[in-house]
Amino acid sequence: MVSKQPLSQRLKKLRILGATLVGATILFIGGIVFWGAFNTGMEATNTMDFCISCHEMKDNVYQEYVKTIHYTNRSGVRATCPDCHVPRDWVHKIARKIQASNELYHKVVGTVSTPEKFDANRLEMAAREWRRMKASDSRECRNCHAFDQMNPEKQKQRARKQHENAVEDGQTCIDCHKGIAHKPVHEDLTDEQLKELEQPR
Repeated sequence: MVSKQPLSQRLKKLRILGATLVGATILFIGGIVFWGAFNTGMEATNTMDFCISCHEMKDNVYQEYVKTIHYTNRSGVRATCPDCHVPRDWVHKIARKIQASNELYHKVVGTVSTPEKFDANRLEMAAREWRRMKASDSRECRNCHAFDQMNPEKQKQRARKQHENAVEDGQTCIDCHKGIAHKPVHEDLTDEQLKELEQPR
């Protein structure tokens, strides 16, 4: 038997997962808008301009970085702050952004607001980043540099041997390449501290 209710009445009663058709449509569109705004915000905070928008970064680590091969090189490829410090995949990126929210607290309280304060905290901040990179097997480094993509025949003999040893010993990029884009504060570590940081995973 065909219902005698008008189509508009029947559509109002139609339910999708417990919500009316109109309600489900509003939720669906609202979800798309929320996701678009959230993703836009994530990407806006994932740029070099955002990273150096505070003077703590622009006046300290950025000034060191512009003098390195990651900024200017023969290939013309530039690795920016997010390339090295923010994972590309969504789950790890969200986790890193949550961790980075701690930096907002330190911005507010002025932990590194002057060059002197920045230098006083630099080794601690660098060691935290080295541990993060080691724990992820230098994931961000490997977006551009991976052992299995290297051509050992084109490397200098010492570099080739070091990379072969690293693979055999279970080491990762950050074990040998600390200070590659910033002040080499790892030179301030004791031999014991350095050895502890460079233990195979």
